[in-house]
Amino acid sequence: MFNRFLKNIIGSRLYYLYLRDRFSPSLGVSQRRLYHYYRDCAEAGRVPGIEEAGFRVFSQFEEDGKLLYVLSVIGMKSRRFVEIGSDDGLNSNCANLYFHFGYHGLYIDGNAAAIRRGKKFYDRYPNPYYHKPVFLHAMATRENINELLDKHDFSGEVDLLSIDIDGNDYWIWDALEVCTPRVVVIETHVEFGLRNIVVPYDPLYRYPGVHPLYHGASAPAMVALGRRKGYRLVGANDYGSNLIFVKELLCGDLLPEVTAEEVLQHPSAINSFEQFEQVKDFHFREG
Repeated sequence: MFNRFLKNIIGSRLYYLYLRDRFSPSLGVSQRRLYHYYRDCAEAGRVPGIEEAGFRVFSQFEEDGKLLYVLSVIGMKSRRFVEIGSDDGLNSNCANLYFHFGYHGLYIDGNAAAIRRGKKFYDRYPNPYYHKPVFLHAMATRENINELLDKHDFSGEVDLLSIDIDGNDYWIWDALEVCTPRVVVIETHVEFGLRNIVVPYDPLYRYPGVHPLYHGASAPAMVALGRRKGYRLVGANDYGSNLIFVKELLCGDLLPEVTAEEVLQHPSAINSFEQFEQVKDFHFREG
């Protein structure tokens, strides 16, 4: 949405010039230096805290920096990603890895116009050394998510799974079986506060539904799901709306577990808790 707004304001040509700065060679070099710094720290057994690692290139907030940090500590392996709810793949948790670290991936979104826009951009500014990402127009559901990934050759291990669909995020991750991500970044509903709740699954859900706040899952519910699937919460964006999980077996002592309460300390997040009053009488499930 932000990209479409900006494009309308500054015009198509200036918009693409603005985006082009995000994958300049100097930016790529500086990030690779940072990657090697984190790798050296990890090998020495001491790393800075993830809260110090955030920066934004393509991500909505500072997820790019924190994901680079995590992938540096555990090592980049398959260099593959899956992003569910990608829009056009520009305001993205995975684009930075494609343009600066040679990742290949799958973008899935239910907005056909966004998928066309993404294909056009990646055709216009391809990475000459790597495969262009696959763009798939589809509404991801519990019933089709495994088939979609398997059909497009994204079963098995991937370095990063990003889910941000403003609705059934929790249920999509819960249903995922064919793909084993090493790192998961997933949207949660900050307004639900520290209640362990999730909105029941609705395969036909489209935002804003019956109420714009009645969708998704709380941070505690997502943490509980992550544990059941073998993942540890290691951080989040500053606002606490995008949680970062790492496969438990990969964490060791360098990526300590954090709690839902610890990642929901931003003043804006805390202030938003009172909005739950608007939907408190709706039906929820325990996470």
